[in-house]
Amino acid sequence: MKKIKEEDLMSYLYNEASPAMAAAIEKAMLEDPSIKDQLELLQFSMKYLERLKLESPSPESIQAILKYAASRKKPD
Repeated sequence: MKKIKEEDLMSYLYNEASPAMAAAIEKAMLEDPSIKDQLELLQFSMKYLERLKLESPSPESIQAILKYAASRKKPD
């Protein structure tokens, strides 16, 4: 059985996996219940993250970051 990586599962969840990879994941879930558990955990995490209300950093924070980045720029 091909080792299924978390990146493969994420591609599967976003419907971006190739047909061959999707088939391999579906087969792996039948053979190894932990793969299905991992996929369900990722699905739960995705749904939870979608519900979060994320705020942009304040303009002051952005300016401080840009100022710091500019001060750290190495000369060419």
